[in-house]
Amino acid sequence: MNAAGWLEILLFCAVLTAITPVLGGYLARVYCHEATFLGAIERPLYRLLGVDAERGQDWKGYARSVLVFSAVLGLLTYLILRTQGLHPWNPKDLSSGTWDVSFNTATSFMTNTNWQFYAGETTLSNFAQMVGLAVQNFASAAVGIAVLVAFVRGLASRSGSSIGSFYVDFTRTVLYVLVPMSIVVALVLVSQGVIQTLTGAAGTTGLTGLQQHFALGPVAGQEAIKMLGTNGGGFFNVNSAMPFENPTWFSNFVEMLAILVIPASLTAMYGRMVDNRRQGWMVFGAMMTLFVVAVAIIYVNEAGPTPAMKAAGLIGDNLEGKEQRFGIGSSSLFTAVTTAASCGAVNGAMESLSGFGGAVPMAQIMTGEVIWGGVGSGLYSMLLFVILAVFIAGLMVGRTPEFLGKKIEAREIKLTVIGSIAVPMMVLVTTALAIATKWGAPSIYDSGPQGFSETLYAYASMGNNNGSAFAGYTGYLQPNGTNAGAFGISFADLLGGVSMLAGRFIPLLVALAVAGSLAGKRVAPQGLGTLRTDTPTFAVVLIGVVLLVALLTFVPALLLGPVVQGLSDSLF
Repeated sequence: MNAAGWLEILLFCAVLTAITPVLGGYLARVYCHEATFLGAIERPLYRLLGVDAERGQDWKGYARSVLVFSAVLGLLTYLILRTQGLHPWNPKDLSSGTWDVSFNTATSFMTNTNWQFYAGETTLSNFAQMVGLAVQNFASAAVGIAVLVAFVRGLASRSGSSIGSFYVDFTRTVLYVLVPMSIVVALVLVSQGVIQTLTGAAGTTGLTGLQQHFALGPVAGQEAIKMLGTNGGGFFNVNSAMPFENPTWFSNFVEMLAILVIPASLTAMYGRMVDNRRQGWMVFGAMMTLFVVAVAIIYVNEAGPTPAMKAAGLIGDNLEGKEQRFGIGSSSLFTAVTTAASCGAVNGAMESLSGFGGAVPMAQIMTGEVIWGGVGSGLYSMLLFVILAVFIAGLMVGRTPEFLGKKIEAREIKLTVIGSIAVPMMVLVTTALAIATKWGAPSIYDSGPQGFSETLYAYASMGNNNGSAFAGYTGYLQPNGTNAGAFGISFADLLGGVSMLAGRFIPLLVALAVAGSLAGKRVAPQGLGTLRTDTPTFAVVLIGVVLLVALLTFVPALLLGPVVQGLSDSLF
């Protein structure tokens, strides 16, 4: 540990906090239809889609639009991946991968997970990267933000059942938010040396005299939206550890900031749209508190020798798997950012983290990605926890649970519980299937606590739509490098794909159903018995509920993996 590392962490949190109200105010104007400077582009798109921009949808209609749109775009992505040999912009003449990997990849990008059972620079054409994956990066991010906006409208609505129009919210998200911000970030990254070209590869002679080839492609454009959309799937297999993708300290800082800037700013947007800015800052404060604690724990544990290093007689920081250009501080911060934000981009090897250092990013994912979380999905998942916290606090003090003046009744609580525990339960079940069945065994590289941790992390990451991974778990080749052929590897691809679909759409549909239920409720005026939900005290209650509900579900599993490894003084 050193002062520079702590200073970088402090600077990052300060810049993020400063940007939040500014960008949040702009987002509120976008979704309240006060920003109309792109109307000349926007209106023809509605006519092309056959959408009446003035006509809203109830939650069921909104949900149908989300599901149909996502399914159609996911199918198109799968077809692109299956026909790669026919693509233009394919300088390496790459063919398609196996059907199960294509299914897993298409599902991954459709659900904003960007889990990668493949190496992008050696298996995908530039066409597949741009038209297939990068387009999905925009679309999946816009879907998450649109659903959040609909959820907030349901909370803020004073009467009626409309929560807006999905296609209008989606279009405005792409036009007014994601495209302009991606252009700015991409230009900044290009200025730092991130490549942007359609050239296939570059060659050079290494120090040993051997010829080396480096893949090139449209990296900066994809990098910008992969970060801003909390997608995470990189052009290169080593992701943001690759100098072509992340060459300098400044590019590293910009990429980390791009990951969190929209999820953080959405809290300010939420406060403005419900006409209670203190509400937005309460949620922001709860998220920032959990985030800072996570960063500190990771940094402290990585800035020192691991038990394995001690056993080998080594001292110093745990530099294994970390980019020396960035150091422990930047690597620890990037690790916390990417696993708090449902992004999955990495600038180091997650597998190389110490036992306790690796437990923290895993635990962040296991909260349900509510510490910032994915764009849109993180905040609507956190707001479900807010409703649950209101209910629990109301029971404790003997008050009728109310949130923003609306009574929280049995229907909302049942839906909230489903949205809060369905994914954690699915993660535990899928991990058990992978560990205990013969079909899951070919995907597990290591034995002991590390092998268990790899598997648990994989299904927690896929189920919560994060996308980062401990490198030992695979769905493509067996550890000896031969093709599995039978059902073994396809099992990981298919089970992972199903996990990503359920992890994306169960909480999404629950959020829309809660929004629809609350949209038609009358607002009761505040009185002496009203429970304030915009105070630091309630933020503490909210943090407690998140930790109680989300993390305690996984304590036994964490004890079997990273905690055992962290407490052990021997090598496994």
